[in-house]
Amino acid sequence: MSYAMTVRLSTGFGPTVERVRAALKDQGFGVLTEIDMRSTLREKLGADVEDYVILGACNPPLAHRAMQADPAIGLLLPCNVVVRAEGADSTVVQAMDPQVMVQLSDAPELRGVADEAAARLRAALDVLSA
Repeated sequence: MSYAMTVRLSTGFGPTVERVRAALKDQGFGVLTEIDMRSTLREKLGADVEDYVILGACNPPLAHRAMQADPAIGLLLPCNVVVRAEGADSTVVQAMDPQVMVQLSDAPELRGVADEAAARLRAALDVLSA
């Protein structure tokens, strides 16, 4: 099983990050965290990588249901969404497939949560690639 849902876009990094934020919001996700990997790796290692950001997206009702089903599920939350540059004018957007939760937990109630989260994340990605 692949752990990522992926779309490739012919748009620059900055505009794509803003579009991703809007698409996530439209699907009920807020961005709780943002990690700028390019800046972090440059500062800590002196490494030069292309633009790369990790957005920690959370849909509170889904997160609450998941935590009720399996209190340890917080180890897999929030749903990480990566936006990374691929050359000057294209980007890759990847969201962790929530079905990974189902495979790592014994809680059967997580299947419905994962199904809904995956559908919402897929809808956000579909908007980007439309």
